Amino acid sequence: MAAWSGATRSFCMPAIDLGRLRGRAPIAFGAGFASIAGASFRRLSPSLSKPFASLGISTDASVKEVVQTEKAPAALGPYSQAIKANNLLFVSGVLGLVPETGKFVSDSVEDQTEQVLKNMGEILKAGGVNYSNVVKTTILLADLKDFKAVNEIYAKYFPSPSPARATYQVAALPMDAKIEIECIAAL
Repeated sequence: MAAWSGATRSFCMPAIDLGRLRGRAPIAFGAGFASIAGASFRRLSPSLSKPFASLGISTDASVKEVVQTEKAPAALGPYSQAIKANNLLFVSGVLGLVPETGKFVSDSVEDQTEQVLKNMGEILKAGGVNYSNVVKTTILLADLKDFKAVNEIYAKYFPSPSPARATYQVAALPMDAKIEIECIAAL
């Protein structure tokens, strides 16, 4: 176990062969805290008995929580509408389907964009957040010529500061959709 020693306040940590751990386990270091393959090393001092900073992402399945709502279209395959993990909400790609019918609202990219964002809003709400919590979006378009029209609608949903974003034209989308959007929100 790591420990602070005496009045000199020097930090002592047992020797660890990091080469053996490489590729096997994540290593996270933070100010006053280190975690290697599930073992924790903390400063031992009456005034510093708790770590005050730690960076790491758990892969433990018990920290994942499925978010699901009937107010948005069901997933079209073996995936969840959204997952909560590590203080983030990861929303899967959303299409412009009407939840009650499972059909597109229309063939227009404008109508589909509006419906995508309404559906996304319901998933965000089910996850306990809203559009202002979104930190990153990814937009997939069947035709990049629709970029301007999508931007006009998108801007109505995301308050300033707008989330980070990437937009791509793709060869095809599920069910021949015109647009699909996914996002990550901070909890």
